[in-house]
Amino acid sequence: MTTEDLADAAVRALEDAKGKDVKTYDVRGKSQLADFFIVATGEAAPHLKALASAARNALRSAGVANVRESGDPDSGWTVLDGFDIVVHVFSREARAYYALEKLWTA
Repeated sequence: MTTEDLADAAVRALEDAKGKDVKTYDVRGKSQLADFFIVATGEAAPHLKALASAARNALRSAGVANVRESGDPDSGWTVLDGFDIVVHVFSREARAYYALEKLWTA
């Protein structure tokens, strides 16, 4: 499975779990950390937890053996590291505050 396929699987899972404003950033050649960054917004802590779980399960089902997770839904930000794919799940407020998209759209 290609990294594009992995990113697509994570995006589908986030969208199926009703993630808002799901965006994928192809950062190959721009970042040594990953090939794709995916950002999604959830409505409340339980929704953030569900989104992170959906993305994690999708990556594992697609063959990513070790998906690391950091953050807490109550904090408004959870990040999943699937090596070549990094998924950020934010509350609306945390996403606006950290504005990670600005790193990859400039």
